[in-house]
Amino acid sequence: MAGSNTTVDSAAAVRLLQALIAVPSISREEEGTASIIFDFLREQKVSPQRHLNNVYSLCERYDAAKPTLLLCSHHDTVRPAAGYTRNPFEPVVEEGRLYGLGSNDAGGSVASLAAAYCNLYRQALPFNLALAIVAEEEVQGPNGVEALKPLLGAVSCAIVGEPTQMQAAVGERGLIVLDCTAHGRQGHAARSEGDNALYRAVDAIGWFRSFRFPKISKRMGEVKMTVTMISSGTQHNTVPAECKFVVDVRPTDAYSNEEIVEIIRAAAPCEVQPRSTRIRASAIPDEHPLVQAAVKLGRKTYVSPTTSDIALLRLPSLKMGPGDSARSHSANEYIYLSEVEEAIRIYGALLENLALR
Repeated sequence: MAGSNTTVDSAAAVRLLQALIAVPSISREEEGTASIIFDFLREQKVSPQRHLNNVYSLCERYDAAKPTLLLCSHHDTVRPAAGYTRNPFEPVVEEGRLYGLGSNDAGGSVASLAAAYCNLYRQALPFNLALAIVAEEEVQGPNGVEALKPLLGAVSCAIVGEPTQMQAAVGERGLIVLDCTAHGRQGHAARSEGDNALYRAVDAIGWFRSFRFPKISKRMGEVKMTVTMISSGTQHNTVPAECKFVVDVRPTDAYSNEEIVEIIRAAAPCEVQPRSTRIRASAIPDEHPLVQAAVKLGRKTYVSPTTSDIALLRLPSLKMGPGDSARSHSANEYIYLSEVEEAIRIYGALLENLALR
């Protein structure tokens, strides 16, 4: 453990988290919280730098010949959920819970990782330590981790802070959103004219519901496809010539996103257009030192159902942080103060005992 070298304890981390909650940081509007994080790290004398609304730092003993471990989380939030009965930007502690928007997702991880980084900033480790607190994660925007990554140098692997109850997520599915169109021919409903695009869409939706990709990931299972939205028609007596629907696809590591799109386009009875193929499935091998270190600390491994910046980092990454994913994006979001304290302790133990060379 960090012991006498500790500079940031859980109380200081909680104060940082309270300051972050008090300043709105909706995705693409994170200027205020970026300044708070920068000032906090500067007070700790860990030489922070800023690029756009991303704040980062490289350890004092940085050596280009060593591998680099990145500690990464995000300080942007979604907009407050409907149903809030509290001021989402007022950090309030009640019965051991700290309430406020972003407290759980992912302010607790930000504060805990920042504390762990500061406590080890000057220590001689067999690897370099880097810290990145990034913007635009909730919208997977281009000015977040993708914009920052070139400035970090060669990064070997990462711990990504997201609410996992400090268990070790060793994989996560990707995401492809498909805009699909079934085409027909307009006609008058009373005269049975035309070719009803809605009926063609029903057939196409049936295909998405029943199709199974042949390759099944040992870790993640099958690729999942779910039709989530549909739109067609202009008035009750007109046979529609077009029907649009949306498909949510959750890829596994058995296929690249491009392969999945190609398979669907070749077989689906409709027009298919992906919005993006950036958000890829990811998995870190069980034998990776990060996984081994987490398991030695009693952390359980699992595959996360949610996406994160791991998809854009595209390097071996372990997702682990305080809080519970079930609280994310919910009204009256909160995190337990004990979770922040535990996270700092576990991060410190993991990093000090990590055999990364």
